[in-house]
Parts: sequence; C-alpha cells; structure tokens
Amino acid sequence: MIIDNAKEVLKIEAESIMNLVQKIDISFENLVQDICRSSGRVIITGIGKSGLIGRKIAATLSSTGTNALFLHPVEAVHGDLGMVSRDDVVIAISNSGETSELNQLLPVIQDVGCRLAGFTGNLSSTMAQFCDLVIDTGVEKEACPLNMAPTSSTTAQLAMGDALAVALIHEKKFKKSDFMKSHPGGALGQRLSCKVGEIMFKASVVPCVTMGSTMGAAIEEMEKFRLGAVIVLNETMQLMGIITDGDIRHCVAVGTPELDRVTVEKIMTPTPHSLGVDSFLYDALNLMEKYEITVLPIVGVGNRLEGILHLHDILGKGSFKFNGGSQ
Repeated sequence: MIIDNAKEVLKIEAESIMNLVQKIDISFENLVQDICRSSGRVIITGIGKSGLIGRKIAATLSSTGTNALFLHPVEAVHGDLGMVSRDDVVIAISNSGETSELNQLLPVIQDVGCRLAGFTGNLSSTMAQFCDLVIDTGVEKEACPLNMAPTSSTTAQLAMGDALAVALIHEKKFKKSDFMKSHPGGALGQRLSCKVGEIMFKASVVPCVTMGSTMGAAIEEMEKFRLGAVIVLNETMQLMGIITDGDIRHCVAVGTPELDRVTVEKIMTPTPHSLGVDSFLYDALNLMEKYEITVLPIVGVGNRLEGILHLHDILGKGSFKFNGGSQ
C-alpha cells in the first residue's frame, strides 16, 4: 500500500508537469524576451510553499546567467521594496492567485513601473489582473489525498521555472564556461570542469588491502602512500570499503584492543561513496562537501577500483579553501 501510494503521487505529479506543455504560449515567449531585453534583474516573489519554489527558481536563474533574487512579500512592504527598480522584471508566484500578502504588494510594484509577470493556476484571480503577463501553472488536483497540501501545484511551478531558466540559457547562448565562472569561479572553476580521471591517483599507486587483512597491514599501507586512507578490495579488485586516518584515531581513542591484529572489515566503512572516472570534479567536490570526506574512491565497470581522488588535488594543493575562497 505504501509503495502504491508513492507511485500514485509520482504519477499525478508527472501528469501535472506534462499538462503544462499545452499551456506554454506567447506569454511565456514574451516573458523570456522581456528578461533578455531588461537591463535590470529578475525578482521572484511569493509566500509559503510558493515562496520556497521562488527561492529555488531565483537560484537557478542566477547560476545560469540571469541576474535574479528572491523578494519576500512581507519584507518588501517593510523596506525591501527599495531593491526593485523600473528596469527589473518581477515574477509573482501563487497557485490560487489570491494570496493577500502578495496582492497587497503588487499594486506598489506596478507603481515602480517594472514589468510584472505571474505564475498562477487561476487566470481570473486578483493576482492575474495585476500582471502584464500570466503563465498558467494550474494543475487538475494535488497529489495530497486531501487535495489541500501543495504538491502537484508546487511541482508545476518548479518545472515552469526550470523551463524559463533553460529557455533563457538558449536565448542568451549561455555556455558551460559561463556556468563554471559562476560556480565558484576563477581558476577553481576551470579546474572543476575537468574529469575525475584526469587528476586521480591511478589504482596502481593507491594504498589497498584485501578483505581479511589485518589492521597492521592496512596501517603499514597507509603510511607507505600517505593519502590519509586505505582502500579495501576483494579478490577481483572490487571496492568493498575504506579506512581513513579518522577511523584509526577513533579506534585509538576508544581503546580498541590489539588494533594491529583486528581484520579490516571490522573497522572499514563498507560500500563507501564513490564516483566514476568520467565524473566531473565539480560533482566530486559537491559529494565530498556534502558528506565531509577528503578521500573518494573512483570506480569503473563492476565497481572495480580505478583510482582514488583526494580533496587537496581538486583544490590545488592548498591554493583554495574547501568553500572555494582563496587561502
């Protein structure tokens, strides 16, 4: 029953997105052209769940060559409206189009003189009447069984925002090199466009031990290569686990008896995070940052070890901080 419920949600939301295809019209094209002609920014506004979607759309636009920001409707009427200029394009998001906080703001935005568009499921709503352009993001029903919690509607809003961002990528001829400049930029950005296989340590020079080996052998292997970790493999070179300096420090701290005689499978992290040889360094850095790891096994067909990637080699041996800033 649980699986059936989950599948039904995905089916409803997928259908909601597919129904948007028929709703793309000249208003969408005009919005893209307005943004391309504008010398200002795209300002997204919305409240509640629609506001959260608005933040994501603004982030996607910003990272793909369109200067964008999110404006909270309540904060706007308490001073933040000063960031809106007549050269901007404002996109308001509300499924019902009757969100009071938003509709109180829109007449003031009109007075600024900027172009105003709306993402809504109600084309005859109060919000729609304020907008110069209306993009229909309506859905037949929510995936919520009560038809109340924003589910399909927010999915549709998000998908329409992605469609807008991608349309702008094409219209502005935004390139991969441009993307790298905004992610984290400069020399590191160029480096992150490389493939993992270009800078990783090949398997032939990676500290490795096989299942059943003692921790004494693993520590000796780690000391030989000094990469801060040792990879645990089976007889066919398949990745089974990893042991790091941190794992050993933990064993020492808790007083693991006869540590050098313990077998590696009792200490290792099984099925560790890994990437393929053709993955981008940008993906590797994201993975390392998310899970706070500094060493990443690189695998090929059949989960066989191809190499190992160290955080320092991504960042250029101390040239950059973990978050991309200069040291």
